Amino acid sequence: MMRIRQRGFTLLELLVVLVIVGIMLGFVTLNALPSGRQALQNEAQRIALLLQLARDEAIVRNRPVAFEVDQYRYRFWILDENNVWQPIDKDDMLREREFQRAPVNVAIDPPMMGQNNVPRIVFGREPVDKPFVLSLSIGEATVSIRADGIGNFTVD
Repeated sequence: MMRIRQRGFTLLELLVVLVIVGIMLGFVTLNALPSGRQALQNEAQRIALLLQLARDEAIVRNRPVAFEVDQYRYRFWILDENNVWQPIDKDDMLREREFQRAPVNVAIDPPMMGQNNVPRIVFGREPVDKPFVLSLSIGEATVSIRADGIGNFTVD
């Protein structure tokens, strides 16, 4: 009788392959997750673009638009016809957003405060505003958004 040799992998070979795949996935996952500094940098880039949009909205709508920020979220407000600040919540771009990694320490130089002592930046109807620096920090990571007063926002 002729014996047929069976082909396949042994249990040990399968376990070795699974361990190697697990180690590779671990490295990929660690590299794919942004560091605290990188996450803060991404958030600052988003805020800088939204500040540019808010500034443009104030000019186009001919109404002051405010940016308000605390440790957990940031939002935009518009001054209505009755001189009352109303949240902008029906605009997909200028809606309220939460920080991805909270709490975030926030500072504005020169200091600008709104109601309840919350940091607030107001963009007027004029194309020229006061320059400011908005600093965001989480632990040791710090990122600054610099506004030159004529519509340029840089993140560093």
